[in-house]
Amino acid sequence: MVLHTATYPSAFLGCLGGLSWACIFPCYWLLDRLLASCVATSLEKRRRSQDPCSFPALGVLISTPLYLLLLLASLPLALLGFLFWAPLQTCRRPYVYTYRWPDKNRTDQQGAPAALSDWRPQGRSFCFGSANVCLLPDGLARFNNLADTQRRAREVGKRIRHGASRPQIKIYIDSPTNTSISAASFSSLATPGAAGGFRRTSSLEQRPEPESELPADCPVHQSVPTSECPVHGAGAHPSSECPLHSTMTAESTQDCPLHGVADLPNSTECPMHSHTAGEGQQTSEDCPIHPSSVQISISAPEPEPESAENADPAENHRASEGDLASLDSHTTSRESLTRFHANDGGGGGGPSPSNNTLSHRTSFFKRSSTSAGRKRRHADETFDHEISAFFPANLDFLCLQEVFERRASDRLRAQLHRYFPYVLSDVGRYAWKGCCSRFKFLNSGLLLASRYPILDAHYECYPNGRGEDALAAKGALFAKVQVGTSHQEQRVVGYITCTHLHAIEGDASVRCEQLDLLLEWGAEFRKATSQPEGEKALEDLVAFDVVLGDLNFDNCSSEDKLEQQHALFTHFKDPCRIGPGEDKPWALGTFLDTDGLYDEEVSSPESLQKVMENEEGRKEYLVFPTSKNQCHSQKGRKIPLKGNGRRIDYILYSEEGLQQEWKVDVEEFSFITQLAGLTDHLAVAMRLAVSTGEEEP
Repeated sequence: MVLHTATYPSAFLGCLGGLSWACIFPCYWLLDRLLASCVATSLEKRRRSQDPCSFPALGVLISTPLYLLLLLASLPLALLGFLFWAPLQTCRRPYVYTYRWPDKNRTDQQGAPAALSDWRPQGRSFCFGSANVCLLPDGLARFNNLADTQRRAREVGKRIRHGASRPQIKIYIDSPTNTSISAASFSSLATPGAAGGFRRTSSLEQRPEPESELPADCPVHQSVPTSECPVHGAGAHPSSECPLHSTMTAESTQDCPLHGVADLPNSTECPMHSHTAGEGQQTSEDCPIHPSSVQISISAPEPEPESAENADPAENHRASEGDLASLDSHTTSRESLTRFHANDGGGGGGPSPSNNTLSHRTSFFKRSSTSAGRKRRHADETFDHEISAFFPANLDFLCLQEVFERRASDRLRAQLHRYFPYVLSDVGRYAWKGCCSRFKFLNSGLLLASRYPILDAHYECYPNGRGEDALAAKGALFAKVQVGTSHQEQRVVGYITCTHLHAIEGDASVRCEQLDLLLEWGAEFRKATSQPEGEKALEDLVAFDVVLGDLNFDNCSSEDKLEQQHALFTHFKDPCRIGPGEDKPWALGTFLDTDGLYDEEVSSPESLQKVMENEEGRKEYLVFPTSKNQCHSQKGRKIPLKGNGRRIDYILYSEEGLQQEWKVDVEEFSFITQLAGLTDHLAVAMRLAVSTGEEEP
């Protein structure tokens, strides 16, 4: 297959399509503004009620009749353009593939193509993200209580890339009986590169070997092997990097609880806590200086500079609440598990910026099963899960839904390209396709961004849409990506499916038919792309097969029983699901109540995260399946007594069709609040580990 890099097959058709749309656009824009002036968001209503004579309220009264008159005047030109534009859609490409080559001289380049040579014999991990961003034309988005689609599109892209390019962390758990890694975080550690940059390494990589020369004057080394010192890193000098004080002065060493202690690991009264010997057995696991402590190493890239002329005041109106992108702030990701010491900045200031591209910090985190970060509530749980205010660091693949508006799609793509080199956008079709098909006013709204090269792509439109959903070309986008090359020069590939199903409640049969088509099309796509071009080319090695998207049904509602029992869940696994009709206790709804999108309690990613961590908060701001037994909140919204809301955004993975002896395991699943105030959905992310069964040579 050939990736389509232009909307039309020839430059002449592209020029004709652009001219015809230019004739239609004034009418389209005026109709959108007219509808937007008639539908107000809850935030606009609140402001108008506080000041009925405000300028925005008067502007609506004046602009509405003006928009109507101009709309009527633009109709003849729009009709002329439509006569050319509609037939051209029969030869329009189903998607546009764009690739942005990373420029090392640009300071705004946060992402980079993933190195295919980094494939390791024992395997590696990949991070997938999915979000419904509701980028409809502004007039239609207001029915979901969302406005200013163009600003939201750019802000969505900025937040995603800022979250994905955060400091990458690796956590090591040292065991008294094992000097190897016993656990590692799911974010990668950025290590210095040859050109002064940084290199992303997978979470399956081994811990760096200690240097030959180790500090000999550390008091902890008297009883702990120098290579396992929980305080000083390999080759570090204790006088300059003691975690409890900044300088080794006579006064500080006299009071330091670490220095002068001869036998810390076996001490019955550890100087780091005041527990007695009777409690030492329990608390020694949580003490940061005992051999079972958790060591965290952090490396952060240089924060991205934002020029004053490129700054958008409208986009940054909530800067005080935090876009979560600043790398030199004390506010850090929950999953980073990082605690800055008060004496690091000297008087409570933020950490000093790095001289080059890296700034290094090492701290210690006390293990706790009730940590607000990653949680594992059940002994039989095989992976961690969390509610995060950030997209995962080192995000590899991103699938977005409802990217309908053309200009918003361009703005969003421009932002994503600063982290993801490969993007499939403008997916779907418009107008008619055949005599019996329905007219499509909107495309599929799907967008796929990748850090790995995209080899093939294919789009199919669901033919059975009903009602208002039939006005959009909802369908499935299939992509084949190359994630590595084996020692035998075989390509290591993965399959990604992005989709958005029928949304109207009660149409379970429609969604089940679409799921049937999804499985059928996916099998055909894999078969058609399984054999590389060339007679002597070796067969590709398949590392993963993942489905992402908004399926518009949940796993707990009684009205969705038909979809819950579909064969999709026999071919693909849902990490949040126990079985049909039963989710895992930590699984969270992803559909937000649109009435509360502008409430102060959920106005920022951090505040929405806190609300989602609270059961009562979830009842207040998530949409729940309809039920006869309901109570009302103080704001009048109906709240069921139990449950965690409707989870309609999914990431599924398959264990079928992989190479023999290869295995995939979920490392982490996240519900993400970073798009608070920009959409009516929570984003989801999953980190998947691919193990080949081989050992490192």
